[in-house]
Amino acid sequence: MAMVPHACFAPAKAYLGAMTSELTRRNLQIAIAVAGIVPVGAGLGGILLGTNFAGDPQSLPDLTSMYVYLSGLLLAIGLVFYASIPHIERHTGRVRLLTLIVAIGGLARLAGIFLHGIPGPSMFFGLVMELIVTPFLCWWQSRIAVSG
Repeated sequence: MAMVPHACFAPAKAYLGAMTSELTRRNLQIAIAVAGIVPVGAGLGGILLGTNFAGDPQSLPDLTSMYVYLSGLLLAIGLVFYASIPHIERHTGRVRLLTLIVAIGGLARLAGIFLHGIPGPSMFFGLVMELIVTPFLCWWQSRIAVSG
């Protein structure tokens, strides 16, 4: 009876494949943990130090760079909310994650009032959107998802 050579190695191949997959998964987890230091550190630095964290507070290009980047994040959040509209009842996880991101931003803005002073009226509009309107819309979406 002739044996197919590769059949003998099938269990080892499956084991090595699973091990490689686990190593790849673990390496990805480590890479994300290390890379995550940057946004967490930058976020905390920005909250605690305000515009002083963005580089030279007198440098308009430094402040503009930070402002433009954060505006891009806001744009992305809004676009993902918009993408959820057609089948809003199906996107509970997405809406909750976006709401969490927005609410953390609102809490940071609120902390900034105590740490750095009272901003102008337009910033209070943002605060209301972040801490009242968006959580309310999230609650409403979850009600629609449950009843739908």
